[in-house]
Amino acid sequence: MPHYGDPIEVEDGIRARTARGSIGARWWSRRFIDLVESFADTGRLRRGRAYARKGQVVDLHVAAYEVTARVQGSVEEPYEVALGIDAIGDADWRRVEAELASRAVFRARLLAGEMPPEIEDVFAGLGLSLFPASAADLHLMCDCPDWGDPCKHAAAVLYLLAESFDDDPFLILAWNGRTRDELLTALRRAPAGDASDPFEVEDEPLTAEGFWTPPTGLARLRDRPPAPPVPPGFILQIAEPPPVKIRRRPLTDALQPAYEALAATPFTTD
Repeated sequence: MPHYGDPIEVEDGIRARTARGSIGARWWSRRFIDLVESFADTGRLRRGRAYARKGQVVDLHVAAYEVTARVQGSVEEPYEVALGIDAIGDADWRRVEAELASRAVFRARLLAGEMPPEIEDVFAGLGLSLFPASAADLHLMCDCPDWGDPCKHAAAVLYLLAESFDDDPFLILAWNGRTRDELLTALRRAPAGDASDPFEVEDEPLTAEGFWTPPTGLARLRDRPPAPPVPPGFILQIAEPPPVKIRRRPLTDALQPAYEALAATPFTTD
């Protein structure tokens, strides 16, 4: 028989995947949880983890600047929870998009669906933050009677939000105000460029004095480390998709497996 104050069980609640230990598997979800645990009440976080693992969160939705959820407590009606962050405005997002588009590796990885760890540095270099860095940057709201910050209901949502980030890292950007489609469209349309392009060599005048000396530009090219590999099918990611479909699927989706197979096949000269 349940004790007074025990939460009402939820039949189809969202349940954390980990039964014990840390929640969050990828670098971005661990980064988010580490920041939250650095400034939040440990006791309420512990009870929030228990709620998340018990499946007390009824639903969870990520939108620009706010995550909303319902969490079932000990009363009949679930509590309404909202997790807010400060908005990154359109002008700042245009700066971020221009910076990401100017770096070939970032552009390639993002268009391939990857979240490079260095993306945090891009935001920081522009005076912006991808994650809430302090309690003041994270606005927690719950209509339960607990005035704790966070309460166990909000804490449960924070942990399940981290697991949502594991499933789709672009939700981090959506929470900050840019959906996956909006960002990728901006990257495809932006002019490509890379200030640190390893194949860029400065022109130097050829004179008799330096005839037998390799140009310094070529020397720099020789000494530079090789560029990171470009993901298979990169051209499919950066090019505007043609208005052609195969069995109702975009042509780029149909061609992607072929590019991946070619990249995995070793090249021979036989």
